[in-house]
Amino acid sequence: MDYKISIAKLLSGHIDVLSYEEILGLVEHPKNKEMGDFAFPCFTLAKAYRKAPVKIADELKVQVESNELFESVSSVAGFLNFKLNQEHFVKTILTEVLTLGADYGKSDIGQHKKVIVEYSSVNIAKPFHMGHIRSTMIGESLNRIYKFLGYDTVAINHLGDYGTQFGKLIVAYKLWGDKAVIEADPINELLKIYVRFHNEAEEKPELDDEARAWFTKLENGDAEAVELWTMFKEMSLKVFDRVYGLLGVTFDSYAGESFYSDKMPAILSELRTKNIVQKSEGAEIVDLEPYGLPPALITKKDGSSLYLTRDLAAAKYRKDHYNFDKNIYVVGGAQKLHFQQWFKIIDLMGYDWSKDCIHVEFGMVSLEDGSLSTRKGQVVFLEDVLQKAIEQTRSIINEKNPDLMNKEEVAKQVGVGAVVFQELYTSRNKDYSFSLEKTLSFDGETGPYVQYTHARACSVLRKAGNTENLMLSEIDFSKLDDEASKEVVRLLSKYNEIVVIAHRNYEPHTVARFVVELAQNFNRFYHDNSILVDDEAVKLARLAIVKAVKIVIESALNLVCLEAPEQM
Repeated sequence: MDYKISIAKLLSGHIDVLSYEEILGLVEHPKNKEMGDFAFPCFTLAKAYRKAPVKIADELKVQVESNELFESVSSVAGFLNFKLNQEHFVKTILTEVLTLGADYGKSDIGQHKKVIVEYSSVNIAKPFHMGHIRSTMIGESLNRIYKFLGYDTVAINHLGDYGTQFGKLIVAYKLWGDKAVIEADPINELLKIYVRFHNEAEEKPELDDEARAWFTKLENGDAEAVELWTMFKEMSLKVFDRVYGLLGVTFDSYAGESFYSDKMPAILSELRTKNIVQKSEGAEIVDLEPYGLPPALITKKDGSSLYLTRDLAAAKYRKDHYNFDKNIYVVGGAQKLHFQQWFKIIDLMGYDWSKDCIHVEFGMVSLEDGSLSTRKGQVVFLEDVLQKAIEQTRSIINEKNPDLMNKEEVAKQVGVGAVVFQELYTSRNKDYSFSLEKTLSFDGETGPYVQYTHARACSVLRKAGNTENLMLSEIDFSKLDDEASKEVVRLLSKYNEIVVIAHRNYEPHTVARFVVELAQNFNRFYHDNSILVDDEAVKLARLAIVKAVKIVIESALNLVCLEAPEQM
C-alpha cells in the first residue's frame, strides 16, 4: 500500500479545487516526525476557499479523521497532519516486502518507455583513470534505477575512438611502436608513444601535418590506417573490459564516435539546406549568440568534422533507431556549454525531441591519498585503485575473519563496493576527495558498513533456521510496537518513493543515503531488541523485520552497483 496515494485519494473526495495529481504532489513527510507520518499543507487552498489555511485544515480534519488507516489526524498551523495506525502500517509494509521480495519497491511508472543512458565513454588508447569513475558509476546506477522503475533502457558507451589524436597515434606507432611490447601492456605503451609524439612535435611541427594527413586517410577508409586504428581499439577494449568486469558494469552498445562517421554528411547537408550554418573564415559555424550562447563550430577550414558534429549525428541516429523518450548523457560539468550548444542546434533543426536530450553533469574527483601509484603525472589508473582496495580488504578479512569462506570473492565485493559507494554517496554535482582509508571503514557512512549490516541480517536468519517462507498468517505484528521497530518499517515504506526521487533528479546518492539510514536504524533495532528469544510470537515478528531489511538492503545496494555478501 502506498499511504501517500491513499491520503491523496481520501482528500480528493473533499477538495474540489485541486486535481488528485495536484493533491498527491502536495502530500509530504513532516520535518518533525512528532507531527505525524504525512502532512498536507492547506495554504494552496486559501485563495480558492477564501479562508485562512488554519480554518481549512480544521474543517478537513473533521471530514477525514474517522479512518482505520490513521491513529490520529491533527490540524497544526495550517497543516493537516496524519499519524498512521501503527499496527496496520507495520503489518501492511512488512507483508508487502516479504510477499514481493526482490520486486518490492519496483513500479511501472516507466511504462516501457525507451531511455538511452550514455556513460563512461572512455577514450581508446588512453588511461582508464580515476576521473572516469564518476561518469561510469553514475551512469550504471541510473541505468539500473530506470530499469527498476519499468523503463526499457539502452546503455551506451560512446567510445572516444575518432579524431585527430588517432592520426597522431598512427604516426607515433609507425615511428616508435613495437607491436609485441604494446600488446603486453597496451594502455601504458600507447600512452608512452603518444606523449613522445607531442614532445617531438614541439621541435618538429611537421609531425602534426603528418598526423592530420593520417586522420584524413582514416576518415577516407585507407586500409593501413583502418588496420592500425582497429588494433589500437581492440587492445584498449581488452583492458577496459577487465575494469568494467571488476565494477560489474555492462553496456548494450559500444557505438563510439567512429560509428557515426558515415552519418555526418547527411547532418551537414541538412544544416546547410535549412540555412542553419554559415561560413566564417573558411569554417562553418552556427550563430547561437541570439540565444545567449557563443557560436558553435561545425566544420574546420579543411572540412573535417568535430566532436559537436558527431554528437548531432549520434542524437539523430538514436532517435531514428531507438525512438527514445529520453536521451541521457552522463558527462562532466566542464562540458555544459558543449551540450547547451548542440541541444539548441537540434532545436533549430526543428526537432521537438531536443527537449528529451538531458545532460546529467557532475563535479570532479580528486585524490586525498598521494600514495596511490601514478603512471604518468597525476594519472591514477582506476584499476590500480580497485586492486589496492581489494588487497586492503583481503588483509582486513585475514585479520578479523581468517576462516571466512570465499575470501577472495568477498574481498572483491567489499573492496570494489567501497570505492563505488563513496563515489555514489556524494551528490553528483559536488566535487569530492577520494580517500581509500575512509572508503574501507566498516563504520560510518560507507559501503562496507552497509554490506556488513546485510551480512549481519543474513547471519541472524541462518541462526533462526528455516526462514525462507515465514508464514505471514502466523506473525503477530502488534509485537513490533517499540520505536526502533517502527522507525525501520517507516524507512522500508519509503523505498519506492526514494527510488522515484533518484530517477527524477538523476541522483543515485538519494538511494545510497537511504540505504545507509536503513542500515543505521536496523543496527539500532538489533541493539535494542533480542531477536532469537524464547517467546515465539516476538521472535517471528522480529525475524520478519530482519528479513524485510535484508531484502531491501540487497535491492538498494544493487541499484548503487554494489553486491551484498551474505558473510563477511
